[in-house]
Amino acid sequence: MNTFQYIRFFSEIGIHDVPLVGGKNASLGEMYHKLSGEGIRVPYGFAITADAYRYVLDAAGAWDALHAALDDLDPNDVRDLARRGQRAREIVYGAGLPNDLSAEILSAYRQLQEQYGEDLSLAVRSSATAEDLPTASLAGQQDTYLNISGDESLLDACRRDFASLFTDRAIHYRVDQGFDHFKVALSIGVMKMVRSDRAASGVMFSLDTESGFRDVVFITGAYGLGENVVQGAVDPDEFYVHKPTFIAGHRSVLRRSLGDKALKMVFVAGDTQRTTRNVPTPKSDREHFCIADADVLELADAAIKIEKHYGHPMDMEWAKDGLDGQVYLVQARPETVASQRRASEINRYVLDGKAEVVSTGRSVGEKIASGQARVIADVAHLPEFQVGEVLVADTTTPDWEPVMKNAAAIVTNRGGRTCHAAIIARELGIPAVVGAGDATSAIPSGSTVTVSCAEGDSGKVYRGEVPFHVEKTEVGDIPRPATGIMINLGNPEIAFKTSFLPNDGIGLARMEFIISEYIKAHPLALLHPDRVKDAVARKSIDQLLRGYANGESFFVQRLSEGIGTIAAAFWPKPVVVRMSDFKSNEYASLIGGVDFEPEESNPMLGFRGASRYAHPAYAEGFHLECLAMKRVREEMGLRNVIVMLPFVRRIKEADDVLAKMAEFGLQRGDEGLQVYAMCEIPNNVILIDQFAKRFDGFSIGSNDLTQLTLGVDRDSEIVAFDYDERDDGVKEMIRLAVEGCRRNGIHSGLCGQAPSDYPEMAEYLVELGIDTMSLNPDTVIATTQRVLEIEARLGRKPAG
Repeated sequence: MNTFQYIRFFSEIGIHDVPLVGGKNASLGEMYHKLSGEGIRVPYGFAITADAYRYVLDAAGAWDALHAALDDLDPNDVRDLARRGQRAREIVYGAGLPNDLSAEILSAYRQLQEQYGEDLSLAVRSSATAEDLPTASLAGQQDTYLNISGDESLLDACRRDFASLFTDRAIHYRVDQGFDHFKVALSIGVMKMVRSDRAASGVMFSLDTESGFRDVVFITGAYGLGENVVQGAVDPDEFYVHKPTFIAGHRSVLRRSLGDKALKMVFVAGDTQRTTRNVPTPKSDREHFCIADADVLELADAAIKIEKHYGHPMDMEWAKDGLDGQVYLVQARPETVASQRRASEINRYVLDGKAEVVSTGRSVGEKIASGQARVIADVAHLPEFQVGEVLVADTTTPDWEPVMKNAAAIVTNRGGRTCHAAIIARELGIPAVVGAGDATSAIPSGSTVTVSCAEGDSGKVYRGEVPFHVEKTEVGDIPRPATGIMINLGNPEIAFKTSFLPNDGIGLARMEFIISEYIKAHPLALLHPDRVKDAVARKSIDQLLRGYANGESFFVQRLSEGIGTIAAAFWPKPVVVRMSDFKSNEYASLIGGVDFEPEESNPMLGFRGASRYAHPAYAEGFHLECLAMKRVREEMGLRNVIVMLPFVRRIKEADDVLAKMAEFGLQRGDEGLQVYAMCEIPNNVILIDQFAKRFDGFSIGSNDLTQLTLGVDRDSEIVAFDYDERDDGVKEMIRLAVEGCRRNGIHSGLCGQAPSDYPEMAEYLVELGIDTMSLNPDTVIATTQRVLEIEARLGRKPAG
């Protein structure tokens, strides 16, 4: 039985004890005795209660002095805030610890030593009674002390922790959140130190922090202690895991991004004044992910269980111990930004102009803002910052928050999408570009810039003021039309965000975008780098393949993760993925591509689409594409993916390619695999009854079908006036195709530009009774509403 007055061990506390032990300790206790049995590791420890904090100040008679220091505070006066904060900290630290409280702390310390050994090192962490609430984080406002050992060091760390309730950042945050300084108390968590200085640590969320998409776990990590990831001192590795397929038993990382991880925080042996320092990460370590897939999947499992236990999205910190090799959860709190967004309203920021890009990094916030740049070197220069400026800095810490709330946008040299600057930017609702590398040198202080985080994962800083507009869309009450409305999408970076549009799945996922943006090299050049003649291209391929076993593993992993991200975003709706449809000149433009491609006078009508797949000149490349699709469906478990073949000219060609797919592990019908074909050649329409025996559906490509029906090169400007999808001949081809699909009982869809560009074409397709039409994201809402009106006029009821 606990005989302590001011100490509670983690096994004795739970989430309802926030008033006594603060949010952090209450959550650690909750996880320790509610989730340890499910395989979640929490380092054991104890909480020094909030009552102990009040006892310290009562015993020292310090309350009046604290009131004198804080009652007339002007939180917007940075210098006054600094003076008063320092005075408040001096008062609390100077109050000391009463003897009976010190004795209790040391007695609890002895119990931990009995469990872990006398050489146990400790983490001493603050836990405020107003932190980690569903609507206010307060995270990072107080101090943490690591690698503490010995009685005097522990007691001094506790005094410093109590005093950190009055850091400048904590004072300012409480004012902003409406908390009374004298009603908030501080508890302290004293726990076994996880030796992540010898391994890795990081932050994870049970949703995507940018879009609010809830079907993924998002994990960031870097080598060493977690402070670097939290504060943005490093560009961390990133990982996503898809929750529904993970729960169904598929163990696979959905997507990953290698961070720079230039620094790692380690302990300093024998240094009594400073317990940690940053050291350069060895280059060989930087070129590899900081944790293995097994660790990522263990973390994802923990995140899913923690979210289920708490009943809402969670923000968690983790650490891997380099001594025992185990992964520990060291914090869990409610996620307070992305999960609070209104799902019924979609705001889309769109640039209306172009300008020179002066710096790029990772985007945070999906917004755009312009303003005068202000480069701030350190905390001492914060008073120079003016309201509405763009804050440009190497990195930020909680001490910067009083001015961050006045910024139009934030740009930092260092940090990932879970760093301090990113978290605060999301909370404030402003765009931020983090990990830009050269921001403080590339962006002149005083110059006007536009910060854009609306173009995917890559955030851009443009020179000057670039015009933009915001498209606001209410999507909550739009019924689903009888005609399926699908989306054309090639960019995995915007898949989560795009999934919030009302839709019936993806009608066209273009493989070419993923190959050109994430793989960059010709597949045959990856398989046969020795046949690449250009030395620069060979060097580029060597750089791409660092950390991978060979070119095959690189191509298959990168392509499958790109496709998998799109498939996961729209799970369990159908996602139709078109196999590569580069023309020979486009393939030649990939790294190393010129050594594997023919020179053609008219590539548009040449060696493209299905004609490549079974051909000896590209069969090895098609094999890689099939391996990637097989991995998406089988290893990742994303069986909502439908394979689509482009530009299938002849029946024999269809048979040859289907046979080659089966040879490569993609047998139509196995595990529910459906195979569609593009209907974009007149022969597809003429012989549709024969093609229909070989495919599960047709997606009409109106762009190429128009080109080949009218005999117009769609890339030629000089005859552009003759290119028109609305031509009666093209419309007749579409009619015959839709009716042929219906006659043969297979799916009919259209994935070309026509319904996005021309309302009358959308109307024509509805009247034909086409099963689906696939649209560009920016036209989905308007076209859906138009289709509903047309269907109402025709007497058709909405799907739901």
